[in-house]
Amino acid sequence: MHITQHTDYGLRVLIYLGTNTDRLVTIREVSECFGVSNSHLMKVVNQLIREKFVEGVRGKGGGLRLGCAAAAISVGDVVRRLERDMTLVECFGEGCNCLLDPTCKLKSTLANALQAFQSVLDQVTLADLLVVPETKVLRRFP
Repeated sequence: MHITQHTDYGLRVLIYLGTNTDRLVTIREVSECFGVSNSHLMKVVNQLIREKFVEGVRGKGGGLRLGCAAAAISVGDVVRRLERDMTLVECFGEGCNCLLDPTCKLKSTLANALQAFQSVLDQVTLADLLVVPETKVLRRFP
């Protein structure tokens, strides 16, 4: 299974926001912390906002915060919503041209593996991934 960079950044943003719940966080701050382009991170954050994982506050003094409690955010849910394509191999997609498809056992094996992967992620919440608040490991700015 391969997680795209988009999903990786989405999870990082959520973890960062989850460790900085006492204030609003700017995209620029997160961008600088992780060394990610501001414009690329903006696309990720916009999707997180559309999916209601993040709330964006506009205007002077605005920024980002979690859209709900960290314990209510399943990592599996985040991955499924951010990943555009969970197709592991061609035969999972539309219009499979594989001659082995009618009798292939690899397809069901990979489908089971994907289901197990997602099941493990479903058991983990954002709260499970957060650093103890006293350490504030990800906090770079006062």
